[in-house]
Amino acid sequence: MLLNHYYEGKVEAGCDEAGRGCLAGSVYAAAVILPMGYQNELLNDSKQLTEKRRYELREIIQRDAVAWAVGIVTPEEIDKINILNASILAMHRALDQLQVRPQAVIVDGNRFKKYKDLPHTTIVKGDGKYLSIAAASILAKTYRDDYMNHLAEEYPQYDWRSNKGYPTKKHREAIRQYGTTPYHRMSYNLLGDGQLSLDFKD
Repeated sequence: MLLNHYYEGKVEAGCDEAGRGCLAGSVYAAAVILPMGYQNELLNDSKQLTEKRRYELREIIQRDAVAWAVGIVTPEEIDKINILNASILAMHRALDQLQVRPQAVIVDGNRFKKYKDLPHTTIVKGDGKYLSIAAASILAKTYRDDYMNHLAEEYPQYDWRSNKGYPTKKHREAIRQYGTTPYHRMSYNLLGDGQLSLDFKD
């Protein structure tokens, strides 16, 4: 059973991102405020759920949340500021859009930069521990998947509908054969003949 709250008695936003380890596409993040005492036994880390269940839960989260928002940082911005900074910026952009102001922030992972004057805590594997982070992981993942599916119509040869921009063999072979698109992250080692500039996994 995932926990409802980290900061007792505070309006708390959970944040997570999707697409950090991808070779192409924007990085997406979500921020979600759930009601105090909220429970949903189906909510879990988005990577533990089927695609169908993620989309079902997206509807439930959007209906039940006190507030939710999605933030996006483009490939061009990623190349300028690096993926770690871009992931944090995407979370800040999501927080900026919340219709209800949080009093504290909890974040999946171990890196974050202070948002305004709010207290924050980073929680490794937080998307499997706290409901609001799990909810944020589902929103970030599904909205990013929608975006990559849309790009796949424009560039079908890269198999983005299946790989969502991650470094699969088929994706790298397509880069070798067709070159890059405007959506590729040029600061990454796209052909896989060395290390990524920042070797992160989502």
